[in-house]
Amino acid sequence: MRRRWILGTLSMVLLAAFAPVGSADEGTPAERDARWQLAYAEDFSADPDVDGQPWVRDPMGPDSPWAVDAFDDDGRAFKEMSDPAFSKQLKSLDVYRKQVSFGDSDWLTAEVAAVDKNKDGRPDSEPGLSTVSLPDGTRGGLISQPSWDAGVLVRPSKPLPAEYRVEMTLRGIDFGGKRDGSFEYDGKFNGYTPEGCKTSYPWTFEGALPDTERCDYPDVTNFNGFYYLTILDHANPAPHGNPGIHYRRKIIMDGYYTATENNYATCNPKTGEIYPTPESNANGVNAIFAMGDKFRNNNISNEYYFKTACGEFDGTKPFDPGGNYGGILTSAELQPELLPDASYTFAVERDKSGYTIEMSGPFRYVGETTLRFRHEFVEDGRPIWHYNQRPEEYDGRFNQQLTHTGPTGTHTTRDTWPEGSAYPDTFIIGDPHLNFYEGSAVVGDIRLYVPTT
Repeated sequence: MRRRWILGTLSMVLLAAFAPVGSADEGTPAERDARWQLAYAEDFSADPDVDGQPWVRDPMGPDSPWAVDAFDDDGRAFKEMSDPAFSKQLKSLDVYRKQVSFGDSDWLTAEVAAVDKNKDGRPDSEPGLSTVSLPDGTRGGLISQPSWDAGVLVRPSKPLPAEYRVEMTLRGIDFGGKRDGSFEYDGKFNGYTPEGCKTSYPWTFEGALPDTERCDYPDVTNFNGFYYLTILDHANPAPHGNPGIHYRRKIIMDGYYTATENNYATCNPKTGEIYPTPESNANGVNAIFAMGDKFRNNNISNEYYFKTACGEFDGTKPFDPGGNYGGILTSAELQPELLPDASYTFAVERDKSGYTIEMSGPFRYVGETTLRFRHEFVEDGRPIWHYNQRPEEYDGRFNQQLTHTGPTGTHTTRDTWPEGSAYPDTFIIGDPHLNFYEGSAVVGDIRLYVPTT
């Protein structure tokens, strides 16, 4: 029997679905628009000239241009948790990259990466970013990722300002999920082509699996996804092994299309009804505020806080009184078959005291609408992870020491968020995983707004 939970009365739900969620002073759309002036815009009318650029082998190590922290592709954390297996397995492959700036004043950068599994000096696939023509006469940026062991994303070339609104328009998406009620379509399963074994080798949240070959690692084809617009806490995002990105996200707006039975839930923004995600079309949008004081997945991932038209939920607790649903609560479902004739717009705003997530488009059940969800930097004692861009914005109160345990050892993060720290905001659009996700998407435009002077 299908289990469902409805929040409050229908009138309460409709108010939540069609009005901004958060502080009451956000204003009408026109008033919000008046607060922002356009700083940069990219409409892909010119080719970003990514696909023709040469590949460069990532040298790895702390001097790599793509190095971030202990959870890098060759990071100290994975070595301490699982050596000698991790170092041995990592030596079995190379990672090749492209880093190409484009747009007005080169304000955007494309980061493309692919694995070379046989170490023959060239990547095993050709992911990329190019322009395509759309039926309405406009152009878009085609993110093409034909193999799961690669990644493509777009980021700002410089960190974002203290206050901003960044938005992107989606005109096409084929990174898995269902079509006509099935995960099997166009000769693929959940967006993955059938050739070869497709596993998470060699990166897991516990490091490497000892005495395990590539094809014996967990299969990834049940899990596909795409980052519509996500805010990270460092200046040089690029595709990496799957675990690392989970420790670097502040604000998350993504799709996670899973073909497995699970207790995840999806919100119907028209009725306020929460229903099992396996009953959805598996093309949802997750709007998540990363919690800065709670962790999951071997302490390499923050817990989630959800604000939806169905209510607010702490990801560490069930979403319903019966405890039927937990883990991920999807805010709304896309209808990919309506693209590219229709479009979706995703936006994140940062002001002096918090972040706002916004999504607009023809969502399933509710039709064309805009959903806005706001969270203060610290709300009811709950912080957004690494919200402070400057040291003076934060006093060290949420600092912790975390232990990460693997098959052969442990790694300790001694200071997760110390006093005196600072974390720039950057955004990513695309797929930041080197060992998950496969497909393509079309981005219509990317815009950055700053406060009106």
